[in-house]
Amino acid sequence: MRRNLLAWYDKCKRDLPWRTLAASEPDVDRRAYAVWVSEIMLQQTQVATVIDYYNRWMQKWPTLQALAEASLEEVNELWAGLGYYSRGKRLQEAARKVVSELAGRMPRTAEDLQKLLPGVGRYTAGAIASISYGQATGVVDGNVIRVLCRLRCIGADSSSPAVIDRLWDMANALVDRSRPGDFNQALMELGATVCVPKAPLCEECPVKQHCRARRRVEKELGLASRRLLGTCAPVPDVEDCGVGGCPLCPPATEPWDSSLGVTNFPRKAAKKQPRAARTATCVLERRGRCGAPQYLIVQRPSSGLLAGLWEFPSLPLALGLQEEKQRELLADHLQAWTGRPVAAGGLRYVGEVIHIFSHIHQTYVVYSLPVDGDVTLDPVSSPSRWVTEEEFHASAVSTAMKKVLKACEKQRGEQNGSGKVSKRKRGAKPGGAGSRPTGTQLSLHAFFRAPSPQ
Repeated sequence: MRRNLLAWYDKCKRDLPWRTLAASEPDVDRRAYAVWVSEIMLQQTQVATVIDYYNRWMQKWPTLQALAEASLEEVNELWAGLGYYSRGKRLQEAARKVVSELAGRMPRTAEDLQKLLPGVGRYTAGAIASISYGQATGVVDGNVIRVLCRLRCIGADSSSPAVIDRLWDMANALVDRSRPGDFNQALMELGATVCVPKAPLCEECPVKQHCRARRRVEKELGLASRRLLGTCAPVPDVEDCGVGGCPLCPPATEPWDSSLGVTNFPRKAAKKQPRAARTATCVLERRGRCGAPQYLIVQRPSSGLLAGLWEFPSLPLALGLQEEKQRELLADHLQAWTGRPVAAGGLRYVGEVIHIFSHIHQTYVVYSLPVDGDVTLDPVSSPSRWVTEEEFHASAVSTAMKKVLKACEKQRGEQNGSGKVSKRKRGAKPGGAGSRPTGTQLSLHAFFRAPSPQ
């Protein structure tokens, strides 16, 4: 299996910048750093998205020492839009530790990498050690989990600690001792390009003859044919456990789904629903030089969600809060930056912007407020500054805040196009009680609701 997989990888692997660096960089510390950056960026992020970020990162900070000298603000600016912002922060913290405490020398084993570097877990440590140093250690990520579960017909919950431990045992047993880095990348590449979650390309798989999930599909097809012919004998397969209670097999209560084929494996774990959160956000705008708009942005706390990033002044809201009350709370909150009372009635409602984080379904209730150019910012509050639109997009702002600004600009464009400001309460139907804009799709709730009397 190792021979077949490595031969396929040599022929079919994607040309990725971190692989080029890992293969061509003679300095072992720079090589490990290059691999490390790629692995951190690739956590929870697709390869196509990472490539541009990785190239810009390595161009700006080609060494650990260069990254250690950068500010967190610079790191956040480059990371903006990549998501999971704490990854960049931990990466820089670890780089500073290598420079200040380890004399600029990266740890040389997976065990030391995991023990000494903040933000480096078991998988990242194994990837760096095998690719950069040639240590014969396996790796287990989402792609490897899928490949191993299909190869070994593991139908138990692949997120459970017991199954994860077995998968690590398998990965360490399988890894090629002479080419551990290439083998681990081949296993991940197989999961990313062939043994994909849906519609896997089984006929193109270089290790299909070793795949028990494929064998199981063929067996189930044969059983179905014999049942149709009435010749199905209840003889257990020699590879079936037969005793029940196997920690790696699918639960007996979950029958085989013939429509899924090999994608019966791995078993999908029940997803935890993200919690709902609401935040009032205000885009304060003033006229700068030459009449160009400027926007007030403030810095978030140094810990927690979106730590250290910049945003429009925002305030978390309790769920179910009435609009009048949330306006009042936001108006009180804005005084910290304007240095003067803000009338709740002066806040212009823009709309709601939805942004989905991995664990939060976030709704931003967006308002705008034009202010005089001589507003004095309160230095006691969080760091804040006025920025142009160009400076805003160059700052360390989240994708959610870019959506907020886009919503404001869209409303301004609509108002300029109509020549007047539409003053209606949120939820009111434009154009009268029973009409709606052409091309607007009704929600299911609205579709089934009885029509209001005319």
